[in-house]
Amino acid sequence: MAASAGSPPGDAARHRLRAWMLEGLADMAKHHPGPHAAPEGAHRGQRWWRVMCLTGVDYFSTLGYQPGIAALAAGALSPIATLVLVLVTLAGALPVYRRVARESPHGQGSIAMLERLLSFWKGKLFVLTLLGFAATDFLITITLSAADAATHLVENPHLTSALHNGQLVITLILVALLGAVFLKGFLEAIGVAIVLVGLYLALNAVVVVVGLWHVATTAHAVADWSHALTAEHGSVPVMIGVALLVFPKLALGLSGFETGVAVMPHIEGDPDDTEERPTGRIRGAKKLLTTAAVIMSVFLIITSFITTLLIPEDAFKPGGPANGRALAYLAHEYLGSLFGTVYDVSTIAILWFAGASAMAGLLNLMPQYLPRYGMAPHWARAVRPMVLVFTLIAFLVTWLFDADVDAQGGAYATGVLVLISSAAIAVTITARRAREHGWTTGFAVIAVVFLYTTVANVIERPDGVKIGACFIAGIILVSFLSRLARAFELRVTSVVLDEKAERFIRDTAHRKIRFIANEPDQRDLSEYRDKLQQIRTDNDLPVDDDFIFVEVTVGDPSEFESELRVRGEVLHGRFRVLVMDSSTVSNALAALLLHARDLTGARPHIYFEWTEGNPFAQFLRFFLFGQGEVAPVTREVLREAEPDRDRRPRVHVG
Repeated sequence: MAASAGSPPGDAARHRLRAWMLEGLADMAKHHPGPHAAPEGAHRGQRWWRVMCLTGVDYFSTLGYQPGIAALAAGALSPIATLVLVLVTLAGALPVYRRVARESPHGQGSIAMLERLLSFWKGKLFVLTLLGFAATDFLITITLSAADAATHLVENPHLTSALHNGQLVITLILVALLGAVFLKGFLEAIGVAIVLVGLYLALNAVVVVVGLWHVATTAHAVADWSHALTAEHGSVPVMIGVALLVFPKLALGLSGFETGVAVMPHIEGDPDDTEERPTGRIRGAKKLLTTAAVIMSVFLIITSFITTLLIPEDAFKPGGPANGRALAYLAHEYLGSLFGTVYDVSTIAILWFAGASAMAGLLNLMPQYLPRYGMAPHWARAVRPMVLVFTLIAFLVTWLFDADVDAQGGAYATGVLVLISSAAIAVTITARRAREHGWTTGFAVIAVVFLYTTVANVIERPDGVKIGACFIAGIILVSFLSRLARAFELRVTSVVLDEKAERFIRDTAHRKIRFIANEPDQRDLSEYRDKLQQIRTDNDLPVDDDFIFVEVTVGDPSEFESELRVRGEVLHGRFRVLVMDSSTVSNALAALLLHARDLTGARPHIYFEWTEGNPFAQFLRFFLFGQGEVAPVTREVLREAEPDRDRRPRVHVG
């Protein structure tokens, strides 16, 4: 909308800035605005392999540091511990998330599956808790990946002297650049991801082939490794046992699955897909998850093997040349400085852009929950303001951790494992309800494995759950403050009258529309007769005036927005009653009054009794349970919804 000709230049600039910031309101939701979206455009999107590259910048980029983490945690046992990780990936996480993709194809992942199991405030608090861990996972993905990219840059042999002690500043710059990409647009990021993933995997394939060649041609390399394993651990069962104990430290290698389902709305479906049955999108998501898991598993096994055999153990330790960059070390060592630098540049680029899939997940996940719960302002549905919010939080996290990759690993692993564990639990419950006994048993075993891994990780690195708790506390606090600030919004998306209800309102419109707010009790003859007499007496109204009773039954008071359906009834042969179900009484009454005004052109009146009790306690009842002191809250909702006093429905209290 253009600014008026007489507007000051400053106002015009602010107007353009606001329009630009809110322009993306539907960008992330154009393929899926929500679970109740219209099917139009549901089949559009990107091919599954292109979207896989978007998630791959997160998943595949862990090759930049995963072999080093495995070597540091397991030593010579690293290949066997990595094999355990791969088995858990292919036999555990992959089947779980293929089921999640089928059950929750709108990018909400296992959180939506678990949300359906719980209602009222306990369900909302549970979802907010999982969103806290999701925020931990995705935001730490952004900051940890940027910090690791900065590490590769600083530790490049050609740049070490120039960039020494510049890790924090470089990380902040990389985070800012990622935010700038999303401020400009989202779909362009997929094209960048395809190039980065293709180049990075090709360079890693070269390093893997050269590494295997050196292992094969280095005398006694395999024999020395085998002897070291035997000397350290003795027998194969002991090796397997130790590998199982070490496995939780390698959990970062499972990081790509949650982002894989988070970006599902961007996968192209079949032409006949609908939002209720997006068969093509689900099929594409399963291909994405399976292909990414297989590619990553092959690389993980081979890279852990060659790095363990070819890199001295001391080089993996903090401060060592292979710490956090084992494959880069091999690239420089065996392929020369030029190739090593190209590999570093590719690693830096994909690690920096790894935050793109995490940012996409955040932008898809958070707006689907918080605004719907009334726990975020309206602008939280727009892309660009949320990008700024997430970027600023990433700045804060980077500064608090001083851009230290190792320090953020615990929080990252905790977020990943909690979400995978919740997904395993969700699919177990889903399979049980579907009476799929085999899948129920299998998923239950997988859930136990991930719960063990999560607990072991928390015990080993408790800082992760502490950081997750901070995110959870922050989300819950901000969410409730936001809901408090929005308590007096209209909160009704639409009003639908049945035929009888509309006839009641139109019949009285030619005189004066008078409603009586009634809290239904026995609904017997005396209840309505006594209520009518009291309202007439309190407000000195003539006996021959028409009245319509209005009754609201509170369903789930934790819901924020909903459609209001109004049914008309005639009770005891004489009393007209409008019956509604809503999450709050006051907002439903206000919505009905405004709808009646717009339907008839007449300004309606509504009559209340005062409610006994402490005003603050009554407000808490309204905030938490949708009831409380109805009359003043109804008036306040009307005041916010209709600023013109001459058009505002009248509220009377006796």
